Amino acid sequence: MTTTRLGALARQDPELHALAQRLLGLAEAGLPAMYLPEVETFAFTRAAAVSPEGTRRLELRGTSTRYAAITALGARLLPEDRQRALFGGRSAEEFTGLLVERLPGVVNLGDAALIAWAAAETGHPKLSDALDRVAALDLPGRPQYTVEAAWVLSALTAARAVVDVEDRLAAARDRLLAARIGNGPLFPHATGPGLVPGYRSHVACFADQTYPLQALARLHASGDDPQALGAADACAARIADLQGDGGQWWWHYDAREGGVIEGYPVYSVHQHAMAPTALFDLAEAGGTDFGAAIRRGLRWMAEVPELAGPTGTPREPMIREDLGLTWRKVYRGDPKKAVRAARGLTTRVVPNARLAPLDVLFRPRAVDRECRPYEFGWMLFAWLGGPQR
Repeated sequence: MTTTRLGALARQDPELHALAQRLLGLAEAGLPAMYLPEVETFAFTRAAAVSPEGTRRLELRGTSTRYAAITALGARLLPEDRQRALFGGRSAEEFTGLLVERLPGVVNLGDAALIAWAAAETGHPKLSDALDRVAALDLPGRPQYTVEAAWVLSALTAARAVVDVEDRLAAARDRLLAARIGNGPLFPHATGPGLVPGYRSHVACFADQTYPLQALARLHASGDDPQALGAADACAARIADLQGDGGQWWWHYDAREGGVIEGYPVYSVHQHAMAPTALFDLAEAGGTDFGAAIRRGLRWMAEVPELAGPTGTPREPMIREDLGLTWRKVYRGDPKKAVRAARGLTTRVVPNARLAPLDVLFRPRAVDRECRPYEFGWMLFAWLGGPQR
């Protein structure tokens, strides 16, 4: 399947286009192994393990409602017969219907928002009921995690063409814009005090940037909102400016100063899916085109400079077609995330403090050998979406 996004990549960089096609094929091959037919949902993760006898294997652990909804959001862009291969015989629309039926038992705002978003995108007849469940969990005046607040805005934006959500939409938009600290372009980890300890309230992660900028860009695309587009553009410009020399999208930022607190881990899903989908949505809404940054990030998946051997080839690939997955991240391997904690505490008092000796002591050479369904869901969403849809 060729989309506008993939077609542009083929013209700009045929080698990266081949990599993207390879990853999309891997997503379709890998997702059925993460589906649990006995409970009709997806596992939380598929992870490498060692049996008591010493045999290495992959095992499924837990279940995840939000990962199931994200998978539906991405897989709906596939031809229907290929959707059914991922959901135990159901289409993405039918699987979303199953998630909507389960909404009365969903107690997490982010999970409910993602289900409502999928319901809007698939035209589910009970979209209004799904949005009512979101409203019941999103109590006025209560702070929320920024990621979940962004998903609420994306769900309402997707629904506005068929359901009257304008009052709720305005409130969700204003909450997200007001969450920023001072005049900084980045978003904090929560929309207000109370959810994050004060000593790390300035620490925000990569997801805290991509989901809000995506939601605000999609809001502008659904109806003229230059302020929302401007906020999305400013956030994207800052994280792109901070992108690593090897195309890395860094993990922890200072929401006050707009700098990097700690770069690692570098997550595969950020490189091949989350950054692309947010930045594609921004450009297609009329914002800045960060295509070069998308391509640098995607290239990391094949080059992985942190793991490069003497010839420049990674000592261990992040893309494992033999196993039907991509490894989740490259990280420092420091005990109890010591580097992240030290930098979080230090930058609270001294913004932009680096603690350089920690970089030497704990080099990012460890690999997290697991893969989660949402990684492939967002990958499909990123590369199969676009204005052609």
